[in-house]
Amino acid sequence: MTAAAQESTRRLRAGVIGLGWAGQQHVAAYAADPTVDLVAISAMEEHLLAEFGDRYQVEGRYPDWKQMLSEAEIDVVSIATPTFLHAPMAIAALEAGLHVITEKPMAENAEAAGRMVEAANTAGRVLDVSFNHRQRGDVRALKEVVDSGVLGKLYYAKTGWIRRQGIPGLGTWFTKSASAGGGAMMDIGIHMLDMALHLMDEPAVTAASASTHAEFGPLGRGGSGFGISAVEEGVPFEVEDLATAFLRLEGGGTLLLESSWAQWIAHDLCYVTLYGADGGATIEWGGPEEPRITVWTEVAGIPAELHPAAGEDGRHAAAVANFLQKVRSDDWAAHNGALALRRAEVIDACYASAKAGAEVTIGG
Repeated sequence: MTAAAQESTRRLRAGVIGLGWAGQQHVAAYAADPTVDLVAISAMEEHLLAEFGDRYQVEGRYPDWKQMLSEAEIDVVSIATPTFLHAPMAIAALEAGLHVITEKPMAENAEAAGRMVEAANTAGRVLDVSFNHRQRGDVRALKEVVDSGVLGKLYYAKTGWIRRQGIPGLGTWFTKSASAGGGAMMDIGIHMLDMALHLMDEPAVTAASASTHAEFGPLGRGGSGFGISAVEEGVPFEVEDLATAFLRLEGGGTLLLESSWAQWIAHDLCYVTLYGADGGATIEWGGPEEPRITVWTEVAGIPAELHPAAGEDGRHAAAVANFLQKVRSDDWAAHNGALALRRAEVIDACYASAKAGAEVTIGG
């Protein structure tokens, strides 16, 4: 029996590194899965180890993640730590023979993300990245609309996540270039990039023209309320609080992407709008109306506006379940993190374009 076949027939033993909000979602997801034993957690914060260890009856509690990897008998591990730690932790876990899922973004840049993919290929293990927002019920419903062919050929899309006030952890690793890799685009824009390309059936991005701005953070304004809400003395705000990008897609299509942590707008808003030869569609949430899907098309030659029903949101639990399904599949090589690496390459190109003030070609 192959290793993959063995994984598909037995209970998996799971561990989680990092017990911030995202890590807590992974812990809950494993604990709720009847086919998984959550046996190890790791965090620097002793009170979190005690709280979540007690809540979910986890025996293995490790202040040192390296000790957890070497001592805990686990098959899969979630990494929910600051971005700059994703690559070293994931590579160490893969080299130890574990299957890995990290929080987004994959890494602080495409070079580090590429090393993660190489490690997955060498180890012959699954490497996944949690893009939990694609597990929303409305996103899944819109994907069914697109796949049905109702919209026809998609040639243009707009997407964005813009906040009225929401810079996370001013003065912490979130707003330092080396540890975060970027600002609003790296943190929340990548969610919208992932959703749009997923809905459009993964066209390759061939070029990026982008611009970045930092108008709130350097003044200590726009904080979200978590972490530090003012710039620490001697610690500059090194990333952007707003970014926009024009992306060229293989086949001639285009995608507009915007993301902001702080901006003078009426309210927070997330949206994806698709334009096809036979119809258009949009989803948005964050405004005064309930989230919904709207489709514009023709039925028997008559203009029609449709509102498909959306199922329940899956979020992190669905992302973890999808990862476990990949681990239990018979083709680990197909799940080596390559798609998330492509996302990282696009984000890198956007930052390079903003710095150069010119369009940057991707690939080729």
